Amino acid sequence: MTELTLVTYCGLYCGLCAQRGRIPQRAEALKQAMTGEGYDFWGVEIPGFNEFWKFLNNICDPDKSCPGCRQNGGYPDCSIRKCARSIKIDICPFCDQYPCRRIEALAKGYPTLIPDGKRLKEIGIDKWLEEQRKRIQTGFQYADIRCHPYEIPE
Repeated sequence: MTELTLVTYCGLYCGLCAQRGRIPQRAEALKQAMTGEGYDFWGVEIPGFNEFWKFLNNICDPDKSCPGCRQNGGYPDCSIRKCARSIKIDICPFCDQYPCRRIEALAKGYPTLIPDGKRLKEIGIDKWLEEQRKRIQTGFQYADIRCHPYEIPE
């Protein structure tokens, strides 16, 4: 059985999201620097510190900050997730309607989405996952190429 935990319904790979890459590393560096300065001890005297510290700890761990859309992470009202679940499809590229208007709208912000989806369908999920893991090694993250804001239709 293939592990789909880090594959979004739309066909993005969670491992290439900055929330799983750079952000936890940077958050951990900030936490360590603040701990070195004693914030973990005396920071509790600062209004809002406890909430901030909890938030910082959560973004240090990508499984806490965003476990992936299959585990109800990400945007809670995602119409792509709702659609995929309603038609019982694991990943949108395997839908007969691909790319639909929702995927096309999302692709305006993620220009690799549709080519990656076509590649996934062409080579299969196991080989595609292997390619995505290799992409991580290059340092690539979607935030590096994400374009202007986009709206996904209902």
